Amino acid sequence: MATMNISLPAQMKAFVESQVATGQYSNASDYIRDLIREREAAVDRLRALIDEGDASGVSPHSFEEILARIKERRASRAA
Repeated sequence: MATMNISLPAQMKAFVESQVATGQYSNASDYIRDLIREREAAVDRLRALIDEGDASGVSPHSFEEILARIKERRASRAA
């Protein structure tokens, strides 16, 4: 495995160390690798959603109708 050194501000270093201290990660490298894997997965999911949206075509609803639906959903969730 290749080695890479990175510099972090003290606050970020302390955060990484606190994550390792939970016992979920054996060292800082494990934690950083997990972050990279999670980010890659999130980007892949976002790309898939964008592709799905592109493939779905143009909506028959106007922008105003879509916005009104969003506002209705928010209002019903808040109630």
